[in-house]
Amino acid sequence: MHRQKGFTGKSKRRFGKKSKILEIRPGADPKLKKVFSSIGIPEKGTFQPDTFQLQALSAIDRTDCLVTAPTGSGKTWIAQQAIARINAVGGKSWYASPLKALTNSKYDEFSRIFGPQNVGILTGDRKENTDAPIITGTAEILRNQLYDAMHLGETLRTDLVILDEAHFLGDGDRGVVWEEIMIYLPSRIPLLMLSATIGNAEEIAEWLASIRSKKCVIVEEKKRPVPLFPLFFHPSGKLFPLLTLGVSKESKKLNKNVKEYLGRSHPPLISYSRKFPPFGDILRVLKKYKLVPAIFFLKSRSDCDHALSRCSENFNLDEGHKAKLRQRIEELATRSLHIANHRQRWTLEHLAVGSHHSGHLPAWKLVIERLMTEGLLDAVFATSTVAAGVNFPARSVVFLNSDKFDGREFKPFSPTEFHQMTGRAGRRGMDHIGFAVAIPGKFMDMLLLTKLIDSSSSDIVSQIKINFSMILNLLLSHAPDQIKDLFEKSFATFQIVKGKKKEFVHQGIKISKKYLWKDFQRHLKFLKKTGFVTEKGELTDDGAWASQLRVDQPLLIAEGFRRRIFPDTDPALLAAIMAVFVYEGNSDDRNDTKNMPKTLLNTFFTVTKGLGSFSKIMSDHGFGNHSFFMRPAFAIYTWTTGQPWEKTLSTADMPEGNLATLILRTAENLRQIRALHHTFPNTSETAKKSIDLLLRDPVLIENFSLT
Repeated sequence: MHRQKGFTGKSKRRFGKKSKILEIRPGADPKLKKVFSSIGIPEKGTFQPDTFQLQALSAIDRTDCLVTAPTGSGKTWIAQQAIARINAVGGKSWYASPLKALTNSKYDEFSRIFGPQNVGILTGDRKENTDAPIITGTAEILRNQLYDAMHLGETLRTDLVILDEAHFLGDGDRGVVWEEIMIYLPSRIPLLMLSATIGNAEEIAEWLASIRSKKCVIVEEKKRPVPLFPLFFHPSGKLFPLLTLGVSKESKKLNKNVKEYLGRSHPPLISYSRKFPPFGDILRVLKKYKLVPAIFFLKSRSDCDHALSRCSENFNLDEGHKAKLRQRIEELATRSLHIANHRQRWTLEHLAVGSHHSGHLPAWKLVIERLMTEGLLDAVFATSTVAAGVNFPARSVVFLNSDKFDGREFKPFSPTEFHQMTGRAGRRGMDHIGFAVAIPGKFMDMLLLTKLIDSSSSDIVSQIKINFSMILNLLLSHAPDQIKDLFEKSFATFQIVKGKKKEFVHQGIKISKKYLWKDFQRHLKFLKKTGFVTEKGELTDDGAWASQLRVDQPLLIAEGFRRRIFPDTDPALLAAIMAVFVYEGNSDDRNDTKNMPKTLLNTFFTVTKGLGSFSKIMSDHGFGNHSFFMRPAFAIYTWTTGQPWEKTLSTADMPEGNLATLILRTAENLRQIRALHHTFPNTSETAKKSIDLLLRDPVLIENFSLT
């Protein structure tokens, strides 16, 4: 796993034993005096919508609208007003987001605005008030409703669809869902898309107009609601402007003091590369110049957790602040025993710092978000993924590296990623100015950050890909030739034709105009071979019920049903076996058989042996090879048989946030099985009981109110 070291200009910096570690003492370049004097809280006045917000509302009254604006600029207000207009005339609205946490947040927000009786939620985990005139839900649920509507020959029962975080169209894993929604959505339903700034908004709007036969108006706002000022944190503790002051945007370059530091062969360091910086001392500097609260973006989840131990210098909190923080944590801790006894509670309560990442329980992350939003924390240590979709802005964001790990390798921040992170700096209505603080180190490229500050956002590239669930659902309502027409409407096809290129490479695959159709035919041929589709291209009875399995491994699970190898009377066993299909990581199973209950062990081997030949057939035809591991099954069985969370964690041998995700995804798969009640009534009923066993504290957070 190669990682490029930071560099400046033509010479690479050397970070080693010859470099000194300096004592951190707060200081600031005199040139910053004027900048720091602007720090403060704006006076509260009557809200006046911005021009771009009014333009968007005007546009969505007539046609589709794509709004691209910086993070925190007020896109949600547009959604609220558009929903209010539809609601006033007795219409229905559908608000879709990429994250369950964001959907839950909007559900609470809209319930306060429009009344709880008028708002429903659909996330998989939650299904409440589904006939309400305003529905909040995840994009996958909306896509599935479009599948059902096409199958029944109906139109979606809504008068407005809002796609929040619409730049997820370019997400490598889930962008296909956004693209499907845009293709399948009836043109009579206005589409309001809210997005971070993107580079090719014109192209996306042109594509939508071509497939929906109506204009898509672009409303673009490039100005940040709160100005951003970049700072350089010298290892001595002195703050400098990162860029030269008083020059045009086009002429901006590194401040001479920063350039002098970076030009040294052995510059002083804030810490050696294998040691954590003294975050408490860094916070002491930021607090002196009123630059907190701050979000520190670190490269890994473990770094975020370990950073808390380096915050001891932040011990001396204002007594009033400390008392208010302690009281609020105590209030939140009463909602959950696991929150009350959380291992990081002491640092949260005494140092006013927290760690936020996907390895934590959902409820703990909500606590961190709430405390940060209420201004009770000095700092949160988070991975870069927190910048997308989670709303707890700060006065400053702090960078210690200029790259991120994408699951395969370290890559430099893209303009969009950097803008999303810096979009958290400066709270609208709470700050006159926000700050991005760069700390030099082995993996910090200051020149790259300089370019990113005023760079244009990245272009979005189609992420559409063929999968078995998509094909089974489309064949419910379309003949193969009609599906070919749908692929002709794809953003991928549009980009190829418009770009006058024969192909482009996406995730190592050469995507050509004919690629989607050829890949569809490859999948279709396999479905025919395995009895889910007839030679005429129609679903068999097996294919019809398998289409309801809108999960990652629909064919493997469907084959398990066909072979009658799933436990259909034991809820704990069924949940454990479903976890095998959900789990995507690697696991050390060597010691599991010794402790695993015999009934689970026998069921596990029955299922894996029964599906082994089918799994090999899939692999031989190029459709991957899903690995079956015992440990996730054992962990879920431990949990569903009523064992404590701590014992389940020990069995799972994974971070508690990962275990919570495994449980929630297993529950989602079981919900899909519940849909098979006409074909497999016993297993469907058992799946319902399995879900009840899975969803308990500390995993279930729907009743974890933070108000």
